[in-house]
Amino acid sequence: MKGNVLVGQSGGPTAAINSSLAGVYCTAKELGADKVYGMRYGIEGLIEGKYIDLSEHLENELDVETLKRTPSAYLGSCRYKLPKVEDNKEVYDKIFEIIDKLNIEVFIYIGGNDSMDTISKLSAYAAEIGHAARFIGCPKTIDNDLALTDHTPGFGSAAKYIATSVKEVICDNNCLQYGKGLVTIIEVMGRNAGWLTGSAALCQGEDCEGPDMIYLPEITFDMEKFLAKVKGLLAEKSSVVVVVSEGIKLADGRYVCELGSNTDFVDAFGHKQLSGTASYLAGFIGGSLGCKTRAIEFSTLQRAGSHMSSKADIEEAFQAGSAAVSAGVQGESAKMVVFERISETPYLCGTGLRDVHKIANDEKVVPREWVNEEGTYVTEEFAAYARPLIQGEVIPVMVNGVPRHLNKAR
Repeated sequence: MKGNVLVGQSGGPTAAINSSLAGVYCTAKELGADKVYGMRYGIEGLIEGKYIDLSEHLENELDVETLKRTPSAYLGSCRYKLPKVEDNKEVYDKIFEIIDKLNIEVFIYIGGNDSMDTISKLSAYAAEIGHAARFIGCPKTIDNDLALTDHTPGFGSAAKYIATSVKEVICDNNCLQYGKGLVTIIEVMGRNAGWLTGSAALCQGEDCEGPDMIYLPEITFDMEKFLAKVKGLLAEKSSVVVVVSEGIKLADGRYVCELGSNTDFVDAFGHKQLSGTASYLAGFIGGSLGCKTRAIEFSTLQRAGSHMSSKADIEEAFQAGSAAVSAGVQGESAKMVVFERISETPYLCGTGLRDVHKIANDEKVVPREWVNEEGTYVTEEFAAYARPLIQGEVIPVMVNGVPRHLNKAR
């Protein structure tokens, strides 16, 4: 390649996003890029002129391997909505001025739905002005809700963490007997798509019956039916474990978390902050049935648990970053790298490219047929889809008893 590569990370971090960054860096160097620049804090930081030369930070193979095992976004992330050209052309002028200054041939953005919106807008503007730089999206999101791809890097590791943690909660609850019973509500991330919540079912096996109920945001939540279901289960067993998505909604459209105390914070993309679903439901059940309750919110732990990352996920994340560079060098633009499942047994998956304009601002939700008729659990089809994505372990580099990570780029 004749020019350089510019890469950024955006949106919520994952345990695998840095593996994609490593894939970009290694492949760009292999294909002859003189420089691989990293945006500091995504496109928002780039607009402010913040970027680094990754060669000065990834000095050897050990650094790259440590990067692949490091959670969060090494370059720093952002939640910045790129305006429309007609609303603020100056922003685009700043971005393309930096692209020209750094002699960028391929621009890669690692992120989810909103990040693909950025690639869509920049590639469209480049085409409009006849700019030669190519713009490629590299998928990343634990939510697994990007359209036109079988799955997304980050989901497998988060799913592995959730399944493992739910199993450990069940083990803990089963060691004691509780007078009127114990109901534990576990809250998992997922605004509109329940892929992560459904992954709790993956803890089922000969040594674990799995959670008693799983509620996804795709299915309308009914408080009275939920109460009756819990009451019935408590008549049969002393411990009940329920996994719910943070985004479950009532028939009138309200989030369950809005029934309790909740902030009105809304981010740049208009997303309302969701938190407190498990806490509200635990209080509701405790007050209604007089039993002991617990509310557990995995929160950022599910996306930061690199010690519980999936080897399949880390390897595919690296593969996605590599494919993004290769696509740009080959002249592709306005595309996102996608995963295409080739076979189930054995599990085989390859990469492809799809039009980023057809992916940006869309959401892939769990198919209705992958949820039972009652809406209280996922089916075996869901488990068969997700199970290959959590396979294998990536052993952390341990120093003084804790994992060693690569310090965030400065």
